[in-house]
Amino acid sequence: MGKIYGVGVGPGDPELMTLKAVRLIREHDVIAVPGKEAKESVAYKIAVQAVPELADKELVPVYMPMVRDREKLAQEHRKGAAQLEKYLEAGRDVVYLTLGDPTIYCTFSYLQHILEADGFEVELVSGIPSFCAASARLGIPLAEWDEPLHILPAAHRAASREDEELGKTGNYVLMKSASHMREVKEMLRESGLSVNAVSDCGMETEQIYRSVEEIPDDASYFSLIVAKGK
Repeated sequence: MGKIYGVGVGPGDPELMTLKAVRLIREHDVIAVPGKEAKESVAYKIAVQAVPELADKELVPVYMPMVRDREKLAQEHRKGAAQLEKYLEAGRDVVYLTLGDPTIYCTFSYLQHILEADGFEVELVSGIPSFCAASARLGIPLAEWDEPLHILPAAHRAASREDEELGKTGNYVLMKSASHMREVKEMLRESGLSVNAVSDCGMETEQIYRSVEEIPDDASYFSLIVAKGK
């Protein structure tokens, strides 16, 4: 049986890819990426800048829809896992590229659970998380001394108005904000926290925002907010 690697390619800057990620891409012929068209995948576009020979590999697009219908998601994840299992059953290793780190709100996690349940070996390879890169780009520490750090899926909290904890203690990273940015911004105004944000961190389209009011309601899908006590 082949083995599958869930490889984080970092947040957007190809220079932030790890040496291990680059090596695994170079050493393997089958590279899977999330999306309908492999070469349109953001993960592919990042990685190919660091590993140009990626363009000549056997690319496997795995459709991962951005919907909240759990039944629909489960069906698509099962289909994606079945795609990958064909290669693994043939004894071929697969490198699956994913943005950021494969352990943090990563769609590969759903495939991992299925693949492992079906008896396949999965190895996760860390990448630089988006919130670490964004904080560095903003020039601010995420946490100091004894400050707690909370990492939240902001869009889900905004949709359900689960904001009672925001601003009570520590600092916050708000991920997955874009689909409910207007509601997320209202949460932040009510919290009294100091807000900075980055969209498309490390990419050519990168934008930095230094307050809640600067963040547009239609901010990029790849937007991340760092909120700290004043």
